[in-house]
This record gives sequence, structure tokens and C-alpha cells, in this order.
Amino acid sequence: MKHLLLLMVAMLMLSSCAEELVEKPDNLIPEDKMVAVIKEMAIVNAAKATNLSKLRENGVEPTSFIFKKFEIDSAQFVDSDRYYASKPLRYENMYKKVESDLEDQRLKLEAEKKIRDSLSLVEKSKKNIDIKAKDSLSSKSVQK
Repeated sequence: MKHLLLLMVAMLMLSSCAEELVEKPDNLIPEDKMVAVIKEMAIVNAAKATNLSKLRENGVEPTSFIFKKFEIDSAQFVDSDRYYASKPLRYENMYKKVESDLEDQRLKLEAEKKIRDSLSLVEKSKKNIDIKAKDSLSSKSVQK
């Protein structure tokens, strides 16, 4: 009797786990596109935090810009976000992907900045060498 009761409880738990908490929307944004949208939103929100006045000066409304870029609307985004949020492991993996992509992008930008800075230093050194060479030639011609 205990085994039968335990089996029934286990079956009930398994069936409730398989139950969809949120119905899959007809206009669901594919997961890879949703990751890209969330990534863009993170970037734009960071820009809003630092340069909101620049965005306003240029007439850019960040959320509308993203929706237009990805050819989605706010209702579609909300429905898709709600659906993915109802699947915590999947949702967490999506955000881990966003985080990883942003970190890769940050590292790439840092590397590019180092290269630009190095090239700038080389350019400055060349100019200094040219100036010193001209000064040296000028002082030699004056001495003669």
C-alpha cells in the first residue's frame, strides 16, 4: 500500500512538472534571436545610463530602435519573454549566453583599443624622431 501511494505521488509530481505553465505563443521569437535581442537591450541600457542626453539629441528611443532592428513588436517580446521565463533552466542558459557574448565583445574591444593605442604611440614616436632629425639637421647647417 505504501509503495502504491509513493508511486502515485511520484506520478503526480512528474505529470505536474511536464505541464506547461505558460502556453507557447504563436509568435514566439526563436531562442537565438531572443538572445540577440536581450544582448542589444543590455548594450542600449548601458548606453542610456551613460549617454541618455545623446540618445535624446539624436531622437533615438532605445527600445523602439531594438524592436525595429529585429522586426518584432513589444507584445511579441513580452509574450516570448514570459514563455522563456516559465522555463527557468532554458531562460538561465539564454542569459548565460548573453553574458558570454557580452564578455567576448568586451575582450575584443579591449584588444582593439590596445592595438589602436600602440599604433598611436608608434605614430607619436615617429613624429618625435622626425622632429629631432630635422632639429639635428637644422643645427648642423647653422654651425657651418
